[in-house]
Amino acid sequence: MKYKLIISCVFPPEPTVSGQVMFDVATELSKTGKVKVITPRPTRPFNFKFDQNRISKVDFEHIITNSFTSPEMSLIGRYKESKSFGKWCFDYITKNHKDIELVYMNAWPLFAQEEIIKATKKFNIPCVTIIQDIYPESLINKLPFGKGIIQNVLLKKDRFILHNSAKVLCISDNMKAYLAKSRNLPLDHFSVIVNWQDENTFIKYFKDNADFKDETGQKPFTYMYLGNNGPVAGVEFLIECFVKAAVTNSRLIIAGSGSKKEDCENLARSLNAKNVEFISVPEGKVPHTQDIADVMLLPVKKNGAYSSIPSKLPAYMFSKKPIIGSLDIDSDTAKAIINADAGIVIEPENQEKLVAAMKEIASWHSDQIKEKGQNGYRYAMENFSKSGNLKKITQIIQNLEM
Repeated sequence: MKYKLIISCVFPPEPTVSGQVMFDVATELSKTGKVKVITPRPTRPFNFKFDQNRISKVDFEHIITNSFTSPEMSLIGRYKESKSFGKWCFDYITKNHKDIELVYMNAWPLFAQEEIIKATKKFNIPCVTIIQDIYPESLINKLPFGKGIIQNVLLKKDRFILHNSAKVLCISDNMKAYLAKSRNLPLDHFSVIVNWQDENTFIKYFKDNADFKDETGQKPFTYMYLGNNGPVAGVEFLIECFVKAAVTNSRLIIAGSGSKKEDCENLARSLNAKNVEFISVPEGKVPHTQDIADVMLLPVKKNGAYSSIPSKLPAYMFSKKPIIGSLDIDSDTAKAIINADAGIVIEPENQEKLVAAMKEIASWHSDQIKEKGQNGYRYAMENFSKSGNLKKITQIIQNLEM
């Protein structure tokens, strides 16, 4: 019996949104046919303690590779990780190609993607490729030298990957338009499927806590960032702006782990910011954790929001919290917050404007804060729900099978 092969670089028990999305896809596709999933062993985020028992009964076969992994940010390490995972998948497809009817790929760019596409092209297996970020463009700015030569080499690889994919799934309209133009592909070669959140997790939380009343009295006005605290997150910037805003009876909670967590803790101590708190997020407790907040913070460094919508945005909206977005004003993420009327959007990396936004939102009446949160929730239900986006994916795959 032939089967659909899902290849994903992240997967539960890793607490990544794209990993959970791939789990949802595997679960959905296994309802109508045989599915196998290939992933590396869990490593993201760095230093996270994984609950290996999180996944109990599933209707698909999960194959974990012994490929090289590099959870810490290192260009050489990430290259080896991508190459190793790609080689493992190439060998698997080569050995089992007669039994594989379709490949659904969310692999490390660009080397793992290239190896997988070489295999699917060789054996004429349709491959649906998911693009989470635009490479090599997002990598080039991090390189100390040789940018032009390296970009030309890597861009050739990316064009090969996308041209030989049966369908390319993007996570934003801006990404779709840019890739179609820069890779010389028709727009209908791409479809936009956002990284969704499971709305039912949040719906259940609100239902279970409908009668809960906060009896703590004068709770501090709480700003929160929840997500991976890594090099591109800009959490240090949030801490500095929060301290400068000096909002009376307020606190900033940094929820989650990542390679920059220790640096941020040191920064908070150096600023004597005792009202900056660092907490972990237990598996499955995002709704509970975000419910502590009055306002969610979404910083994205300059030019960093054009290629995708951060996966934390749907989660923020599903928690019915207003958002301060510090990001490119004409990005899809900014447009989502503005169109939803779900908070405040300011230009990125502007300390003066973020400080002003923090002060402004703290002055809002509680009814206004609640209204903005509800606006975001309605927008997320219409655009970022698991149920709606899973239907789009299954339809794309069914069309390829016809």
